[in-house]
Amino acid sequence: MLRRAFDQTPPALILVEGPSDATPLIEVLVDPETRPPVAILGYRTDGTPGSSAWPFASYSPEYQALLWAKEHGVPARFIDLTVGQSLARPKAPDDPEVEAPTESPGAIAAQARGLRSFDELWEAYYEAPAHDEASFNAAIMAYAASLREGPELPLSLARDAVMAQAIEAAIDEGHTPEAIAVVAGAAHVVAFLSGTVDFARLREVPSALPSAVTLIPYSFPRLSEQLGYGAGNRAPLLYQKAHDADTNFERAGLEVLLELTDHLRLSGFQASLADTIEAHRLSRMLAQIRGKAAPGLDELREAATATLGRGDPQVVERGLVQATIGKNVGQVAARIGKSSLQEEFWREVQARRLPATDAPERFSLRLGNTLEIESSSFLHRLRLAEVPYAHFLGREGRRGKNEDESPGGYAALARAKETWEAQWTPATDIGLVERVVLGDTLEQVAERCLEVRLAEGGDTGALAELLLDAVVAACPRSAARALSACGVAAANDDDLPSLAKATRALSGLLSFGSTRAQSSLGEAAIGPLLQTLYTRAVLRAPAAARVDEQGAPPIKAALRILHELALAQSELDQDLWLDTGAQIADDWSVNPTCAGLVTGLLYVAQRYDEAAIAERVALRLSLGSEPERAAGFLEGFLEVNALVLVKSKPVVKALDQFLTQLEVGLFKDQLPLLRRAFSQLGKSERRYLLENVLAARRLGDQAPAAKAILVEKDRATLAAVNTELAQALDDLDDLL
Repeated sequence: MLRRAFDQTPPALILVEGPSDATPLIEVLVDPETRPPVAILGYRTDGTPGSSAWPFASYSPEYQALLWAKEHGVPARFIDLTVGQSLARPKAPDDPEVEAPTESPGAIAAQARGLRSFDELWEAYYEAPAHDEASFNAAIMAYAASLREGPELPLSLARDAVMAQAIEAAIDEGHTPEAIAVVAGAAHVVAFLSGTVDFARLREVPSALPSAVTLIPYSFPRLSEQLGYGAGNRAPLLYQKAHDADTNFERAGLEVLLELTDHLRLSGFQASLADTIEAHRLSRMLAQIRGKAAPGLDELREAATATLGRGDPQVVERGLVQATIGKNVGQVAARIGKSSLQEEFWREVQARRLPATDAPERFSLRLGNTLEIESSSFLHRLRLAEVPYAHFLGREGRRGKNEDESPGGYAALARAKETWEAQWTPATDIGLVERVVLGDTLEQVAERCLEVRLAEGGDTGALAELLLDAVVAACPRSAARALSACGVAAANDDDLPSLAKATRALSGLLSFGSTRAQSSLGEAAIGPLLQTLYTRAVLRAPAAARVDEQGAPPIKAALRILHELALAQSELDQDLWLDTGAQIADDWSVNPTCAGLVTGLLYVAQRYDEAAIAERVALRLSLGSEPERAAGFLEGFLEVNALVLVKSKPVVKALDQFLTQLEVGLFKDQLPLLRRAFSQLGKSERRYLLENVLAARRLGDQAPAAKAILVEKDRATLAAVNTELAQALDDLDDLL
């Protein structure tokens, strides 16, 4: 419609709603190498992330106006707020990034006409009908006038004044008003034609922030997310098909149904050409009944569901999304150039064969070779820079097992495999452009982000986590600074969980850090600090264990870490922990669950023999102790390795004596605590426990019901063991 008007009355100057400082990009926008969808991207350059995008499809009227100007040698320019002013403005409901209110004039108008959404109304009244110039103008101006009757949006009124001022400036330059074409949103045009522009509103235009502007690729999936704004774009590929068919929506709908049929066939569903023809016929009938000029997205969905989907919408939905929204990604002419970060990103993605489309793809990296370790570091750098591209899923075996892990930290050093899901979106390029202010390479940007976290400080544990993030992202300078900061923080850190977390991190670097090529840190730097942190943490443990029940969980986790490191890391003083652990286990002033946990750990580590552990358990569970503290000790004790503990006859005998000697009232009072303690026992542990109770009481054949339970074959358990064995073999294969 716009091109037809220009052909009938050729303008000598075309003014287009868009950021005025993006006018130099028009030549690139209409360059033959540029292929929509693309977007003008404005971004802040003052070190604070912030950007805004102005997207164009090939059927966008603004793009067609600029293309017509190029074809006919007519000058064109943008006339709206500058990028810097747009970035400084508060978000308003008329912004493309903000979804329209449910009860907008458009929604009300749709409801009044029996339509389900503004997008359906736009399609039925503006896109599909064979308008002439007069009928289209009448229809669009009526809608625009209704918008002006709603609540006033101050910044929208100020934009009226900004664009009107640009129009007057063009007239002052010598262009006759009749020779100027203005392409703008209809609500703004109503203000121009009615003479209601208030130039006093220019005072409300915000001061511009430091900014720059460029052109980036965009995609149909991103366009479809702008529901409820302007020319509702819920089905970009459908509208592209209609545009390519000279606005023939019937032909576009038939193309969609043919693609959907092919998709269903490839997916294993029965779908014939006869079904396609029937769906097309039904869509036309629905449009006719509803008074529409041609079938729209709603009619296509309903007709496809009834015929191709046999009444099941889930059968056709995925294929319909592909055929109406699409995955099209635009291309920007090479002369616009890319930022250094964009260049690096695309170079790495192509070299490493990582996903490059606007659709999620899952892949795994086996961290046993340099190439895939470097790919992992690349993805971790993007994660630290908060560039939206890849999402970490954890370790995933071939049988679909997925472990809930954080992407960085200690787990990142130990795992042999990483699973990611990646998807390029326009937000990826936006993020890369925004972060140019932080550095010229992704390594520099990631290090800058780490430096910001480092400047914020934190305890030793937090700094150790930062150190590990630097290691997995291959940022050696940040890793060295974080290591130094850990040493400084440790000198005054008395928090046991923090010290234990930092100790585990440094221990992990000694054990696994070589796979991340962090030789610049070296054992000479890590080893002494590791020993210092470990010693400080162990010596701090007895005092830290004197906490209430609420503070016990993080202390127990820290005690377990110290125990595991003492037994696994040869560089650490094992006897220091074992002696300190024995002190905690025998100290009645520490939290009973902490004492129980450490007692169990020392028993499993063979620090205590059967007689010694039975004596300690009996003492802790004796009637002389408080039942509540005894139950707490029991809970911590059984957390370690319940199967090993309940296999010990002396231990079970002590447990049995404790329970049977409790008075009825005390037993009822302590029942919740006892249930919590014994809830950690599985079927196998309970069977061993019962077996040893029977042996301790010398019941034997006098308890046939109990004996029947003991000999019962737990087929479910055997099946589970078989599955776990298969998974273990898979994990071993991944490791090797």
